[in-house]
Amino acid sequence: MDTLGRHLIVDLWECNPDLISTSETLKQLMVEAALHSGADIREVIFHQFEPVGVSGVVVISESHLSVHSFPEHRYVSLDVYTCGGMNPHVSMSFLKDRLGAGRYECIEVIRGDGTLRVESEQPVVLERLDHEHVEPTSPYLF
Repeated sequence: MDTLGRHLIVDLWECNPDLISTSETLKQLMVEAALHSGADIREVIFHQFEPVGVSGVVVISESHLSVHSFPEHRYVSLDVYTCGGMNPHVSMSFLKDRLGAGRYECIEVIRGDGTLRVESEQPVVLERLDHEHVEPTSPYLF
């Protein structure tokens, strides 16, 4: 398999708290997202925090999907990393829609080709639900 990878770092806001509160529900959605994108699932590990919150990883042959939920803030932190020809945006879009995210931000990082880089015309472009592109605000991004 090719080492070239695409890594999405995603913040999902205004999610349905019922869907992100329990490990069983979030695990099912993460597995569905991986399968929806054509991934080959190898292992699934999820942990339920008390009183709320979930962390989990779906290990796939093509790399992984990971999630951390904060139901009290209606927020989900999501990573989708794939290598080869698999498109990580398929899984990310599936989860964004299923979790009812009212807004989201997504950064795509290209990995494994010898130069770690953010895929965009600008140094960093955040994709938002309204497809607005914004300039980075942190001097520590590069």
